[in-house]
Amino acid sequence: MGETPPFLADPETTRESIMRATYLALCEHGYAGLTIQRIGESFEKSKSLLYHHYDDKDELLLAFLQFMLEEHESWVPESTDDGPRERLDAVIDAMLPPELAAEHHGFTAAMVELRAQAAHDERYRDQFAEHDRVFQAHLVDVIEDGIEAGQFRDVDAEAVAAFLGTTVAGAMTRRVTGGGDRAATTTREALESYVDRVLLADETEAEA
Repeated sequence: MGETPPFLADPETTRESIMRATYLALCEHGYAGLTIQRIGESFEKSKSLLYHHYDDKDELLLAFLQFMLEEHESWVPESTDDGPRERLDAVIDAMLPPELAAEHHGFTAAMVELRAQAAHDERYRDQFAEHDRVFQAHLVDVIEDGIEAGQFRDVDAEAVAAFLGTTVAGAMTRRVTGGGDRAATTTREALESYVDRVLLADETEAEA
């Protein structure tokens, strides 16, 4: 099926093994086709452990979303040698790569399905709200660093971050619901134009 993310490639604890199995099952079956039994097929330990820790697939998926959030927070560096523009490009590249491998396409599609559950399930809504908050805070930090460095204009960092986050989320959804890679490419080009026009300080501002 391809490679799993680095933090799931070599699980050291039972929890990490369960999260890895959940990731693999989501990639293959999506939310609608997911069952505890199918997660168990990718679980290297006794399947009874799954039922011991989780009552149903939604309880397990909510734990998986929390796990992904923890990994995202630990992955985001507190500081970097790259400039603000490079960091912003890296975030957008990670969320909207030019192409998606089959496994990553399956996982993205599954995450879109999971987000749809938030429309009528408060538990999912709370999880995705927290994911969005963390992603938004990361973008705000990058933008504010760029403003302080004189590379970005003195914009409303919260508003710009909200626009970028919403645009990226929309492109991810379109990509796996009919738009294909072209939807991501087109959106990425538009975002680059937006950053150039709205964020980047001109030479006079940068020298001031």
